[in-house]
Amino acid sequence: MPVPILKQGEVLIASIQAALTDHDLLQLKDELADKIGRFRSRGVIIDVTALDVMDSFATRTLRGIAATARLRGAQAVVVGIQPDVAIAIVQLGLTLQGVATALDLEEGFEMLRRSMVKEGPQ
Repeated sequence: MPVPILKQGEVLIASIQAALTDHDLLQLKDELADKIGRFRSRGVIIDVTALDVMDSFATRTLRGIAATARLRGAQAVVVGIQPDVAIAIVQLGLTLQGVATALDLEEGFEMLRRSMVKEGPQ
C-alpha cells in the first residue's frame, strides 16, 4: 500500500493510513529520500496517527528515514504516536533515539518551522 506524500511549502508530509509491510516501509524511505532532493525539501513529517501497532522493523525504518533525511539536508519529525504504541515501544526496548517526535501535525510543523528559522537559508 503506497503512502501518500504531500508537499506543503518546504515540507513533505507522509501520512501512514494503515499497517505497512516491510517492503512498503522500505519503499517509503526510498521515495522520501528521492523527493527531498527533487523538491529541495527542508522538512519531513511522518504521520503515524492511524497506526495502533509498530513493530521493531517499523521503528528501525523510521529511524532510518530520519537519518536519511538529515543526510539529504532535511529535518524529520514523527507525529501522532498513540499512547499504546509508545508504551509498547518502550516495553519492547525499542527506541526512536535521534528522531524528533510531536503529538500532532500542527506541533510537528511548528518544530520544523523553528528548526528552519534557526538554520536560516541554505
